[in-house]
Amino acid sequence: MEFDLSAVLLGLTVVFGVIWALDRMVFAKRRAAGRAEPMIVDWARSLFPVVLLVLVLRSFVAEPFRIPSGSMMPTLDIGDFILVNKFAYGLRLPVFNDKVVSLGEPKRGDVVVFRWPGFRCEAADGSTIRGGDINCNSPVPSQNWIKRVIGLPGDHIEVNGDELRINGTPVTAQEVGPFVGNTSHDTDRMMMQRQATVWNEDLMGVRHLIARMPPSPNYDPPPSIPGQLVTSGTVPANCYLVMGDNRYDSLDSRWWGCVPEKNLAGKAFLIWLSWTGHGIAFHRIGTLIH
Repeated sequence: MEFDLSAVLLGLTVVFGVIWALDRMVFAKRRAAGRAEPMIVDWARSLFPVVLLVLVLRSFVAEPFRIPSGSMMPTLDIGDFILVNKFAYGLRLPVFNDKVVSLGEPKRGDVVVFRWPGFRCEAADGSTIRGGDINCNSPVPSQNWIKRVIGLPGDHIEVNGDELRINGTPVTAQEVGPFVGNTSHDTDRMMMQRQATVWNEDLMGVRHLIARMPPSPNYDPPPSIPGQLVTSGTVPANCYLVMGDNRYDSLDSRWWGCVPEKNLAGKAFLIWLSWTGHGIAFHRIGTLIH
């Protein structure tokens, strides 16, 4: 079972709140004068406002996440701790993720955190199902992923290797130079061994860095699923096509389709800490995410 901190915080808030409320409304009136309140009530009274505040801040203001993989390099490194704006696209109920207030929609180029929807497969009856593997033979794990928005609802997307077209217009990129990474990280060493290069991509007016690598016999191209948007097609309504900035090391919409709007968690905007594995990368602290 996946650990869900929001669910834990919500559960604790409810439990502490109920204990405190019942004591004030019922049991406190029955206790003899001068008698100390039970320890569990004292704990609930002290912790309820703290847990409630943390729950509100994480659910509606900003939530911290840690980058576990290299799929967003060179923008985000493994070990970066980021903050995500939880109200950028609307206020959602904690745990249930139902939107209660709409405040905006993702823009092309936004770096977004979302609940991974899983791979898309066609069932025997022709309906679409989701799974945790490419054959949809396992359940979808409850995981938060981070990628960059490439395609908006209604966009026609074409992906062919390094070539990316949006509504028929090629997305251009200029080479910056060879990728230089942290030799203590396996992903960085692999990218340097494969002669990865850094490019400045112009995503229809939004400039950001991406990493490219020469073709490798170990690289499996994204699958082609008839009738479903993966590497070519029109992005459905209320859905977003996302890709990692590390284009040859990212399991993204090219493999499993677009992200439903209901799965969005927020917009990444700041690196507040970066741990290299051997120390803190102070030069990355406070970096805005573009």
